[in-house]
Amino acid sequence: MLRRSAFFVIGAVGAVVFTAAGAVPAVAADVAGRGVAACATGWGSLAKNDWASTAGESVTGVRIGTHECYDRFVVDVPGAAAARLGYTVRYVDRLVGDPSGEVVPVAGGAILEVIVRAPAYDPETGTPTYPGPAPKPVGYPTFRDAVYAGSFEGQSQFGVGVRARLPFRVLQLDGRLVVDVAHTW
Repeated sequence: MLRRSAFFVIGAVGAVVFTAAGAVPAVAADVAGRGVAACATGWGSLAKNDWASTAGESVTGVRIGTHECYDRFVVDVPGAAAARLGYTVRYVDRLVGDPSGEVVPVAGGAILEVIVRAPAYDPETGTPTYPGPAPKPVGYPTFRDAVYAGSFEGQSQFGVGVRARLPFRVLQLDGRLVVDVAHTW
Protein backbone atom coordinates (compact mmCIF):
# COMPACT_ATOMS: atom_id res chain seq x y z
CA MET A 1 0.00 0.00 0.00
CA LEU A 2 1.33 3.41 -0.98
CA ARG A 3 1.13 5.86 1.86
CA ARG A 4 1.29 9.60 1.23
CA SER A 5 1.83 12.17 3.88
CA ALA A 6 0.85 15.77 3.55
CA PHE A 7 1.17 18.85 5.66
CA PHE A 8 -0.39 22.26 5.31
CA VAL A 9 1.16 25.71 5.26
CA ILE A 10 -1.43 28.37 6.00
CA GLY A 11 -0.71 32.07 5.61
CA ALA A 12 -2.47 35.31 4.82
CA VAL A 13 -2.86 34.31 1.17
CA GLY A 14 -4.47 30.91 1.72
CA ALA A 15 -3.42 27.31 2.01
CA VAL A 16 -1.03 25.21 -0.04
CA VAL A 17 -0.79 21.44 0.23
CA PHE A 18 2.65 19.90 -0.10
CA THR A 19 2.75 16.25 -1.11
CA ALA A 20 5.36 13.95 -2.59
CA ALA A 21 4.26 15.27 -5.98
CA GLY A 22 4.94 18.92 -5.07
CA ALA A 23 2.96 22.00 -4.13
CA VAL A 24 -0.68 22.05 -5.16
CA PRO A 25 -3.16 24.90 -4.61
CA ALA A 26 -5.58 23.96 -1.89
CA VAL A 27 -9.08 25.22 -1.23
CA ALA A 28 -9.32 27.65 1.68
CA ALA A 29 -12.46 28.94 3.32
CA ASP A 30 -13.16 32.67 3.09
CA VAL A 31 -15.05 34.70 5.68
CA ALA A 32 -18.45 33.64 4.33
CA GLY A 33 -17.41 29.98 4.38
CA ARG A 34 -17.30 29.47 0.60
CA GLY A 35 -14.39 27.59 -0.98
CA VAL A 36 -11.84 29.89 -2.64
CA ALA A 37 -8.76 28.72 -4.51
CA ALA A 38 -5.45 29.98 -3.16
CA CYS A 39 -3.94 31.60 -6.24
CA ALA A 40 -0.97 33.68 -5.16
CA THR A 41 1.00 34.61 -8.26
CA GLY A 42 3.47 37.41 -7.52
CA TRP A 43 3.74 37.97 -11.29
CA GLY A 44 3.29 41.74 -11.40
CA SER A 45 1.90 43.86 -14.20
CA LEU A 46 5.01 45.54 -15.64
CA ALA A 47 6.14 44.97 -19.25
CA LYS A 48 7.97 41.75 -20.05
CA ASN A 49 10.34 41.46 -23.03
CA ASP A 50 12.67 39.11 -24.81
CA TRP A 51 14.36 40.78 -27.76
CA ALA A 52 15.30 37.50 -29.50
CA SER A 53 14.50 37.25 -33.20
CA THR A 54 12.31 34.35 -34.31
CA ALA A 55 13.95 34.00 -37.72
CA GLY A 56 12.36 31.63 -40.22
CA GLU A 57 9.33 30.63 -38.11
CA SER A 58 5.78 31.93 -38.50
CA VAL A 59 2.68 32.31 -36.34
CA THR A 60 0.13 29.63 -37.27
CA GLY A 61 -2.53 29.90 -34.59
CA VAL A 62 -3.87 31.57 -31.47
CA ARG A 63 -5.79 29.89 -28.65
CA ILE A 64 -7.33 31.01 -25.40
CA GLY A 65 -8.38 29.09 -22.33
CA THR A 66 -9.25 29.50 -18.69
CA HIS A 67 -7.81 27.78 -15.65
CA GLU A 68 -8.58 27.88 -11.94
CA CYS A 69 -6.37 30.90 -11.24
CA TYR A 70 -5.78 32.57 -14.62
CA ASP A 71 -6.90 32.94 -18.22
CA ARG A 72 -4.40 31.88 -20.89
CA PHE A 73 -3.54 33.35 -24.32
CA VAL A 74 -1.33 31.15 -26.54
CA VAL A 75 0.37 32.06 -29.82
CA ASP A 76 1.55 29.03 -31.82
CA VAL A 77 4.90 29.38 -33.62
CA PRO A 78 5.78 25.79 -34.64
CA GLY A 79 9.48 25.14 -34.98
CA ALA A 80 10.52 28.04 -32.74
CA ALA A 81 12.69 26.98 -29.84
CA ALA A 82 11.80 28.64 -26.52
CA ALA A 83 15.20 30.34 -26.39
CA ARG A 84 14.60 32.02 -29.79
CA LEU A 85 11.02 33.23 -29.38
CA GLY A 86 11.07 37.02 -29.03
CA TYR A 87 8.17 39.00 -27.59
CA THR A 88 6.95 42.13 -25.82
CA VAL A 89 3.91 41.92 -23.54
CA ARG A 90 2.70 45.08 -21.80
CA TYR A 91 -0.35 47.04 -20.75
CA VAL A 92 -1.18 49.94 -23.07
CA ASP A 93 -3.78 52.72 -22.92
CA ARG A 94 -4.91 51.83 -26.44
CA LEU A 95 -3.83 49.31 -29.07
CA VAL A 96 -2.21 51.12 -31.99
CA GLY A 97 -1.80 49.00 -35.12
CA ASP A 98 1.66 48.77 -36.64
CA PRO A 99 2.32 50.27 -39.23
CA SER A 100 -1.05 52.00 -39.82
CA GLY A 101 -1.03 53.99 -36.58
CA GLU A 102 -4.78 53.43 -36.33
CA VAL A 103 -6.35 52.57 -32.98
CA VAL A 104 -7.64 48.98 -32.90
CA PRO A 105 -10.72 48.63 -30.67
CA VAL A 106 -10.33 46.18 -27.78
CA ALA A 107 -13.09 45.65 -25.18
CA GLY A 108 -12.21 45.49 -21.48
CA GLY A 109 -11.04 47.59 -18.57
CA ALA A 110 -7.36 47.22 -19.59
CA ILE A 111 -5.52 46.24 -22.77
CA LEU A 112 -2.60 43.85 -22.84
CA GLU A 113 -0.55 44.22 -26.04
CA VAL A 114 1.16 41.01 -27.13
CA ILE A 115 3.84 41.32 -29.82
CA VAL A 116 5.50 38.13 -31.04
CA ARG A 117 8.67 38.54 -33.08
CA ALA A 118 7.48 36.14 -35.78
CA PRO A 119 5.43 37.00 -38.88
CA ALA A 120 1.93 35.65 -39.54
CA TYR A 121 2.96 34.93 -43.13
CA ASP A 122 5.55 32.84 -44.94
CA PRO A 123 8.65 35.08 -45.15
CA GLU A 124 9.55 33.75 -48.61
CA THR A 125 6.17 33.78 -50.36
CA GLY A 126 4.14 36.26 -48.29
CA THR A 127 1.35 33.68 -47.98
CA PRO A 128 -0.58 34.16 -44.70
CA THR A 129 0.06 31.46 -42.08
CA TYR A 130 -2.38 33.02 -39.61
CA PRO A 131 -5.02 35.25 -41.20
CA GLY A 132 -6.89 35.91 -37.90
CA PRO A 133 -9.15 36.78 -36.23
CA ALA A 134 -8.24 35.97 -32.65
CA PRO A 135 -10.68 33.73 -30.75
CA LYS A 136 -13.31 35.58 -28.69
CA PRO A 137 -13.51 34.80 -24.97
CA VAL A 138 -17.07 34.29 -23.77
CA GLY A 139 -17.69 33.88 -20.05
CA TYR A 140 -14.03 34.06 -19.03
CA PRO A 141 -13.23 35.37 -15.52
CA THR A 142 -10.49 37.76 -16.74
CA PHE A 143 -10.50 38.00 -20.56
CA ARG A 144 -13.06 40.26 -22.22
CA ASP A 145 -11.72 40.39 -25.79
CA ALA A 146 -8.89 39.22 -28.04
CA VAL A 147 -7.98 40.84 -31.37
CA TYR A 148 -5.42 40.25 -34.07
CA ALA A 149 -4.00 43.64 -35.04
CA GLY A 150 -1.83 42.38 -37.91
CA SER A 151 1.66 41.37 -38.89
CA PHE A 152 4.34 43.68 -40.23
CA GLU A 153 8.12 43.44 -40.74
CA GLY A 154 8.52 40.07 -39.06
CA GLN A 155 6.34 40.56 -36.01
CA SER A 156 2.69 39.92 -35.16
CA GLN A 157 0.55 42.06 -32.87
CA PHE A 158 -2.42 41.07 -30.70
CA GLY A 159 -4.54 42.86 -28.12
CA VAL A 160 -6.08 41.08 -25.15
CA GLY A 161 -8.85 42.94 -23.34
CA VAL A 162 -8.94 42.11 -19.63
CA ARG A 163 -11.40 43.27 -16.99
CA ALA A 164 -8.69 45.18 -15.06
CA ARG A 165 -4.93 45.66 -15.01
CA LEU A 166 -4.10 42.30 -13.43
CA PRO A 167 -0.78 40.49 -12.93
CA PHE A 168 0.49 38.38 -15.82
CA ARG A 169 3.36 36.08 -16.71
CA VAL A 170 4.91 35.09 -20.03
CA LEU A 171 6.19 31.58 -20.73
CA GLN A 172 8.36 30.70 -23.71
CA LEU A 173 7.83 27.10 -24.68
CA ASP A 174 8.99 25.23 -27.75
CA GLY A 175 6.62 26.21 -30.52
CA ARG A 176 4.51 28.69 -28.56
CA LEU A 177 4.33 31.81 -26.45
CA VAL A 178 2.00 31.62 -23.43
CA VAL A 179 0.57 34.63 -21.59
CA ASP A 180 -1.30 33.91 -18.34
CA VAL A 181 -3.35 36.69 -16.74
CA ALA A 182 -4.39 36.14 -13.11
CA HIS A 183 -8.05 36.29 -12.13
CA THR A 184 -7.21 38.44 -9.07
CA TRP A 185 -4.37 40.28 -7.40
